[in-house]
Amino acid sequence: MSNGAAFELPMMSEVRRNAVLILASCVGVICSSIVLPFYTIGALLKPLSAEFGWARADVQLAILFSSGLGAATAVIVGWLSDRFGPRPVALPGLVGLALGFFLAAGMNGQLWMLYLAYGCMAVLGAGTTPVTWTRAITSQFQNQRGLALGLTLSGTGICATLAPALTVWMVEHYGWRSAYVGLGLLPLLLAGPIVWYGFRPGVNRSAGPAAIPPIDTVTPPWGLTLTQATQSYRFWILCSSIFMIYLAVSGISPNLIAALTDKGFSPTDAATAQGAYGLAIIAARLLVGYLIDRFWAPGVALIALSLPAIGCLVLTGAPHFATVIAAASLIGFAAGAELDLMSFLAARYFGLRHYAKIYAVLYATLALAGGIAPMLFARVFDRTASYDISFLSAAGLFVTGAVLLLALGRYPPLPPTKVLL
Repeated sequence: MSNGAAFELPMMSEVRRNAVLILASCVGVICSSIVLPFYTIGALLKPLSAEFGWARADVQLAILFSSGLGAATAVIVGWLSDRFGPRPVALPGLVGLALGFFLAAGMNGQLWMLYLAYGCMAVLGAGTTPVTWTRAITSQFQNQRGLALGLTLSGTGICATLAPALTVWMVEHYGWRSAYVGLGLLPLLLAGPIVWYGFRPGVNRSAGPAAIPPIDTVTPPWGLTLTQATQSYRFWILCSSIFMIYLAVSGISPNLIAALTDKGFSPTDAATAQGAYGLAIIAARLLVGYLIDRFWAPGVALIALSLPAIGCLVLTGAPHFATVIAAASLIGFAAGAELDLMSFLAARYFGLRHYAKIYAVLYATLALAGGIAPMLFARVFDRTASYDISFLSAAGLFVTGAVLLLALGRYPPLPPTKVLL
């Protein structure tokens, strides 16, 4: 009994010992260059189209510049995080992201300025991507890595819940230019102080002198190099699944408010559905993070990533508000599960030796899909005056991407670990 308690206590306190780091990382994810621009452009889509006469696909193409350039910089960010640590990479990125939003506020009707602004968000804010935050978390945790990643990456759900409604409110009361300024202040005034104080990987503020050190300081990190990982079939299975799932997720999310208002729902109701989507992301982060610490992660993924196909089918009809909330929640659950799973699977199948570099390539795949999909979904609308074909395509992508992960097979065996007593 006493031996069991002695074993459980360190594991159960791992999250508590690093609570400040998790909080700072979560806030950093909320105000990151891949999350904040992505979840707010849907609320700005119609105001910008009305102001300048731009087609929806033209506005959504901005996400391709944001995510596409984010994909191009991901490997560099991963290398910098491995070389210098994540903190020196994250802090300048918050300032750079804010500058990109401020640039968007000064647009005068030229479409290239929209793309330039979102490109600056990606390049100047590159240090804020999940590559940075998850590098700190995976190196700090061993027993509760899945839960810690879930708590950290729940920032995407918090952003998806609150940011669209906040952006709608700012647009309605102060106009879209002020909305961009307000969004630019979030990385500076919200994330900046918290990350400055709390994002210090390797430091356990709440721990005493007997605290267990991070796993990377106990033994050299196990794992494959980036080259070795890319020679594994598992790497390409994971890449393919990520690309499919994020084509579906990223196509729906920034078009959801516009799609629902097209079906007769008010902007407030549409923002409420987007909020339900965000809450489901948070729920998925925590639940999936808990489950993958205990069960085979690809099996958990099969359920979490295939159920949203039902939500896509619901949105092709003329649903009631309650069913819209349910559909948005199912799709949001997949959005919450995928990033959590990607971080966990990269660490579990390929190890921590080159984690940041490997994760950066996977993230680049995700970012590329995230950049292409919003424009593709909007282009379908511009051609057909409906999002139904896009929703049906997303249903097929969800199911295919979920089933594909089963081919990852068993976890590779871990090397023996020395324990400091």
